[in-house]
Amino acid sequence: MRIALIVPGVGGVQRAGHKRVIPVIQCLIERLARRHEVLVVPLDDQRLTRYPLLGATVATLGGLRGIGKAGKWLTGLRRLIRVLRQERGRFEVLHAFWAGRHASWVVAAGRIMRARVLVSLGGGELVWLPDIAYGGQGSVLGWAKTSLILRMADAVSASSRYSLEPLTRIRPDALWLPWGVDWRFFDGPVERSPGPPYRLLHVASLNPVKDQETLLRAVRLVRDQISVELVCIGEDTLDNRLQQTAASMGLGGCVSFLGYKPVEAIVPFYRQAHLFVQSSLHESMGAAVLEAAAAGLPTVGTAVGLVAELAPEAALAVPVRDPEALAKGILTLLADEQERARLGRAAQQFARTYDADWTATQLQAIYLRLTEERRI
Repeated sequence: MRIALIVPGVGGVQRAGHKRVIPVIQCLIERLARRHEVLVVPLDDQRLTRYPLLGATVATLGGLRGIGKAGKWLTGLRRLIRVLRQERGRFEVLHAFWAGRHASWVVAAGRIMRARVLVSLGGGELVWLPDIAYGGQGSVLGWAKTSLILRMADAVSASSRYSLEPLTRIRPDALWLPWGVDWRFFDGPVERSPGPPYRLLHVASLNPVKDQETLLRAVRLVRDQISVELVCIGEDTLDNRLQQTAASMGLGGCVSFLGYKPVEAIVPFYRQAHLFVQSSLHESMGAAVLEAAAAGLPTVGTAVGLVAELAPEAALAVPVRDPEALAKGILTLLADEQERARLGRAAQQFARTYDADWTATQLQAIYLRLTEERRI
């Protein structure tokens, strides 16, 4: 089968293969390329280039110019079709990650090139958080564009039941499809060294939707009762604001901001922490939660994305924007080693069941079904 994956350009794939990439997409590319001819088209890459990666071929669109939004949209569509036609033979499936503007190119290209189209949600396409201006539903036009893309695609998927629920209002046939990780890469023992001090781990870009200010307030409350250390790993998009907030709260000695790290450098932190903590206002899934789960590390976090799905059997979920509830959840699990181990084992079992191999197998079945429907 000939498959084209249209993926986020910044963080989706890179020529080096592992620097600043989305690991779940890398895992998927590698597994699909073992059995199929795969073209990966990353977006937002200003260079025009073509190179091999993990058994697949990567071809970029380059910089897009045009008069106004309509002109840029047409340029993007033409460039995508040109890249697809440069490969010999017809693509049977076009798969868009995620349902943003570029997905409209993929839907249009699918119609023109007689290819089946799968669109997967992966961000805030179906939410709107007005106080931080986040999401794709902030205007009637935004809602209409996203709704049209999702209705015109041949199939759509969401990576957690939390994100599936609003999607089914538009597409009742939407598919549940978590993006699994390579659990063997993260695998670790559920048992951890005793505390205190207890080690908390947070892996996410520092940005408003991740709401790390709530996390810092929760840690301040926890510190009043027990000795804890928080490590935050992720690119800082807030110009050192959170570091200043932590210092003003008197947390400078127990909170570390380590910046961006490649995934292989994060694995030891997953294996050594006592709890993974999430404070997000929204997650379509939350790949870091799944990585932590694969390492046997339980999560206390806001009831969004995968945490909402794992709780209460394999995670502890609390309301968003509630530092008191988050602190209470952290203290509850730090005081109960047996419950931490139980949650860690259950989370690890989920990560092993719905791993990268499972995701690739499910996708292959979806692709095959779509192509068979075309023949009928």
